[in-house]
Amino acid sequence: MARIAVIGAGMGAMAAAARLAVAGHRVAVYERGPTHGGALGRFERDGFAFDTGPGLLHLPAVYRDLFVKTGKEPLERCVELSQVDPAADHVFPDGTRLRLPNASRGGVLAALDGAFGAGSGERWSELVNRARDTWDATRRPLLEEPLRADWSALRRDPYPVPPRRGWFRRGAGRPATLADIAARELGDPRAVALLESHALAQGLDPRAAPAGATVLPYLEQTFGSWYVRGGMRALADAVYERCRARKVEFSFGTEVTGITTADGRVTGLLLGGGAPPVAADAVVAGVHPAVLPALTDGASPWAEGDVRPAGGAADGPPGRLTVLLALSGARPAGTAHRTVVHAGDRDAELSAVFGGRSAPGAPVGRPTVTVLRPDDPATRPDEDHEAVTLTATVAPHGAVDWADPAVAEAAADRLVAAAGAAIPGLAGRVLWREVRTPHDVAAGTGAPGGAVPPPALAGVDGRLLRPANLTRTPGLYLAGGWAHPGGGLPHAGMSGALVAGLIVEGAGWRGSQ
Repeated sequence: MARIAVIGAGMGAMAAAARLAVAGHRVAVYERGPTHGGALGRFERDGFAFDTGPGLLHLPAVYRDLFVKTGKEPLERCVELSQVDPAADHVFPDGTRLRLPNASRGGVLAALDGAFGAGSGERWSELVNRARDTWDATRRPLLEEPLRADWSALRRDPYPVPPRRGWFRRGAGRPATLADIAARELGDPRAVALLESHALAQGLDPRAAPAGATVLPYLEQTFGSWYVRGGMRALADAVYERCRARKVEFSFGTEVTGITTADGRVTGLLLGGGAPPVAADAVVAGVHPAVLPALTDGASPWAEGDVRPAGGAADGPPGRLTVLLALSGARPAGTAHRTVVHAGDRDAELSAVFGGRSAPGAPVGRPTVTVLRPDDPATRPDEDHEAVTLTATVAPHGAVDWADPAVAEAAADRLVAAAGAAIPGLAGRVLWREVRTPHDVAAGTGAPGGAVPPPALAGVDGRLLRPANLTRTPGLYLAGGWAHPGGGLPHAGMSGALVAGLIVEGAGWRGSQ
């Protein structure tokens, strides 16, 4: 039995903890905050309840596997999981409305033809088929197995760009980006916005993301969108309870101030508040990898050629602005769980979030806003009220001073105004609102700039890869969205599975077959 110390109680860290405990190890988790779940937070007031992190789950098989491998009760006996149908409504600046069914290829084709014109569905289908080839080529190295020491093959984008004369005359010699593919293969600006919105929602700039980012809509269309009754926080609670059932020990309000080593190998943790040192045979760090040198007296856990952490607060991935709305009035029958209201000026929005024509952070009159309206009695005080969550991808704290209340409130006003296209009469229904900015995320999770980690993707010379779960410091492992295989609930859960496999089976383990 090895002693395993886990830093942080996010989803990836808890997934690793549960699996390691089942394997017979003694596992203790140290979390600086007051609760578990990481980004899967919850805000409650006056009978309203909101998720403050992800609102939907894709690839639920990752968590089904976690529950199968760690106990007798499957996931569906621990949470009420249901498919969201329709998958989403989309509202475009010209007034076009598109309703996409959940996990239905034929239904998606028909919906696209009906909204954008004949042939639109077939063009989308051909693109998604090529995305499937990309998924098949990268599923194992990017999701199901540890990042290889020689990851050079992942520098290249495997998306099979179909040949066409004159293709990329203005960008000859460079790989295709998602924006290139969207313009070339879809043409219709509404279909382009639909494709690019999947990347933007994950914190990716479609002008720079590889064409292989087409796997994002492919995954959603193929495996569906799922909601946990009571809110996504219930999934975090279920994973936490599974850890507790496997005798994982949790210490909340406990800050880790150092990782101790002897003869180059991890030996334990130093804790704040005068607590005694913790001895450990292995440490799983579920925190942003950039903080690791500070915990190891400046020693880097990486060697030349390794994938390194993403940039700092101002130049790292973007963050997310969230506005929680308590509304009077009932949720109308037939309302979609999720509606995406697309930006009026896509170029201006991308420049504001990622930089380009101007520095990141310039205000956008109408950003792309995701409106979540779950039909869930647990989120509202009664049937005469509704809990609604608005989210938008924004520049991180540092590029924008999200600690300034005036900046935050002005940005929230723009989200509410944009969301009016999805909720008629919205302004008159608002009882109160709560605004969560990247500055709040940074304070709560420690992520630089309050950034939200995107999933790992092949291509762009490996810039969208995340540090390997196995570091160069013996006994030190990385889990969570900032480690391989990147951000998102499924990816975080997989990081926990990969870490557990490496500890239990050894450094040569290549994933479950």
